[in-house]
Amino acid sequence: MTTATRAACRRCATELAPGLLRCPGCGTLVHADALARLAAEAGAEETVGNPHAALGHWNDALALLPAEAAQRAGILARIERLEAILHGTAGEDGARPRRPGGFKGIWVVIASAAVFLATKAKLLLLGFTKLGTLLSMVAFFGVYWGAYGWKFALGLVLCIYVHEMGHVAALRHYGIPASAPMFIPGIGALVRLKAHPPTVGQDARVGLAGPIWGTAAALATLGLYYLTADGLYASLTHIGALINLFNLIPVWQLDGGRGIRALGRPERWLLLAIILAAFALTHEGMLLLVGIGVAVHCFLRAPEDGDRGALTQFVMLVIALGYLATVRGGQPAP
Repeated sequence: MTTATRAACRRCATELAPGLLRCPGCGTLVHADALARLAAEAGAEETVGNPHAALGHWNDALALLPAEAAQRAGILARIERLEAILHGTAGEDGARPRRPGGFKGIWVVIASAAVFLATKAKLLLLGFTKLGTLLSMVAFFGVYWGAYGWKFALGLVLCIYVHEMGHVAALRHYGIPASAPMFIPGIGALVRLKAHPPTVGQDARVGLAGPIWGTAAALATLGLYYLTADGLYASLTHIGALINLFNLIPVWQLDGGRGIRALGRPERWLLLAIILAAFALTHEGMLLLVGIGVAVHCFLRAPEDGDRGALTQFVMLVIALGYLATVRGGQPAP
């Protein structure tokens, strides 16, 4: 017959009963090593901007501390700050989410975006009837659910879906068949064309249609933020603006690359000036990347007659998305 070996305090060798968190002999914390490890792991996660994982480590540490331990106050303060960041009620510096200012007619624009999306409801439902789209959406949703929580993951999926359906709508307008959106977890989504637009003007409008619809989605989330004060919607507005601005960078087959091919050299220089002005006002780094790409195209081959309609769309997108990118909501809410 064997008996279980009972743990002993490493400092004074006092026998420790199961479940004790502090040595009754010398007062040493029983789980001091584990607490130090969890604190180091939590600090590392905070450093790399992963408050969700850091919160988990601090909660584990709290369970290993006795109720009267002096360390509990500090850990509880860290947990409260991380929860505020995760729920969007504070930014990383502890401030409340920041709304963009200086535009008195924002509610008119938000309402227009909501009406625009409502009139496209029938088309927006199209993708949900396609098994491939649904399965890829679920896979994409799962990746971001694990990292940021289901609410942010769902909002992100829907914002990207609206962007891609903008391309589908433009293609249908020109009578060009295309697939419903397909999501690639960790990357984004795409629409497969079954034929290419025959002119650079049509191709530009098909390319810019995605960011136009994506901007409407970002305005809708901004409206929800104003109505609810929930930082989740501020985060979705900011991320949605950045995603659409990224797509405006005129490289490869990104939307901006398709849009700028229709612009003549004077239109490109004008677009560059507006982008630089928007960057000066917002200090949004993604605008600078768009501007660098446009600057390169200012010296590349351009059509003799630029497409004024494509220029107008590009300019409006730069202004709107630069404005929406100034929304700050802290980290995505779980």
